[in-house]
Amino acid sequence: MENNNNQDTASTTADNGDYWRANIRLMLILLAIWFTVSFGFGIILVDWLNQFQFFGFKFGFWWAQQGSIYVFVVLIFVYTWRMRHIDRKFGVSDEDEH
Repeated sequence: MENNNNQDTASTTADNGDYWRANIRLMLILLAIWFTVSFGFGIILVDWLNQFQFFGFKFGFWWAQQGSIYVFVVLIFVYTWRMRHIDRKFGVSDEDEH
């Protein structure tokens, strides 16, 4: 009887580790995109991007002021969508299952 309990605990611990690895991996990917968009496009590449026009504005300026905001909003939706998938995969979803 104790052997089954130990196996369940080990399985749960492994599942928890896999869940958090998937969660952290997603966060690191999204943070890398966020960093690239905000720091890379908004600061480092702004001069190069400014040689292009977008809606009558220099593209680097537009990207730093508006484009990065759109990407951030998309990242929020991507995070929500992927976390819902990860939660279901590891059985920790708080949604009603029908």
